[in-house]
Amino acid sequence: MKAAVRDLQGNVVEEIELPEVFSTPVREDIIRRAVKAAWANRLQPYGPRPMAGRDYAAFTDNRRRVGSPLNHTINVGHARLPRVHFRRYLLYGFVANVPQARGGPKAHPPKVEKKLWEKVNKKERRLAIRSAIAATASSEWVSGRGHRFSADLPVVVVDDLESVSKTSEIKKILEALGVWEDVERAYSKRRRRAGKGERRGRAYKVPKSVLIVVSKNRGIYRAARNLPGVDVVEVRNLNAELLAPGAHPGRLTVWTKSAIEALNNLFVVS
Repeated sequence: MKAAVRDLQGNVVEEIELPEVFSTPVREDIIRRAVKAAWANRLQPYGPRPMAGRDYAAFTDNRRRVGSPLNHTINVGHARLPRVHFRRYLLYGFVANVPQARGGPKAHPPKVEKKLWEKVNKKERRLAIRSAIAATASSEWVSGRGHRFSADLPVVVVDDLESVSKTSEIKKILEALGVWEDVERAYSKRRRRAGKGERRGRAYKVPKSVLIVVSKNRGIYRAARNLPGVDVVEVRNLNAELLAPGAHPGRLTVWTKSAIEALNNLFVVS
């Protein structure tokens, strides 16, 4: 399987043989498992303070003791529940420290010891990455995700792309390669988030667009970081979530020639 290498103006300069990893069968089930594990492993333990709702001086004393102020629940039609003591006026005798009480603890709150992470076998995880890489070279898979492009896949560019440091230059290059239309799609479909996320630095949801895979960052990160939906990653840091966002394989990807060559050593098909 061969691919054309293009310069920054979109002209074909040579042809290279693609690594064997591009011939891997696309396994959606394995990709989905690896991506969902990545989601789970980013979760943080959460739960209430252990004594939340239980820090009242409340207890039950149902023993009948003549003259004791603590036996007021006997024969007076009161439920035998923990009640607040040693407090004056309105707080005295209020039920506390039980879930059905006002200000009491939750009955079954989230537990910090709950297992949130997921483990994936090393071979399965690597198969998921290889499978997602193969999907990036298939027009059927890429267009099935909703990407818009006019280029022949896979899109391979000379290594000069890694040294581009201006966003205006990146825009011209993506236009010449025939993938800029997908960046415009991501920009037109971004929407404002509803809810608390607006206050937490994630007010907008933006669809994923082009993924640029390089062998080394020489300025490309700074140039492409403000383009909507565009991600830049070094080939050694590739993972299933970047290649298949939402567990849907076939992301529109631009490779540099060095990144393609590095795949031979990083993802050897066994």
